[in-house]
Amino acid sequence: MGKRYHISQRDDDKWQVKAEGAEKALKLFDTQKEAIAFAKTVADNQEGSIIIHKVDGKIRKTKY
Repeated sequence: MGKRYHISQRDDDKWQVKAEGAEKALKLFDTQKEAIAFAKTVADNQEGSIIIHKVDGKIRKTKY
């Protein structure tokens, strides 16, 4: 199994894509939709998975 990538909203309202365990985000986005599209591409290349968080931080969806 590859890396897991988390999509979550930051305090500054930006959406981030972050590899599990990483300190810094891979990339920031204005919308969750853009972050999901980017994370899908990265996860596909790494044979990884995506965990999408709601605005409140709870897990909305786990995608493989």
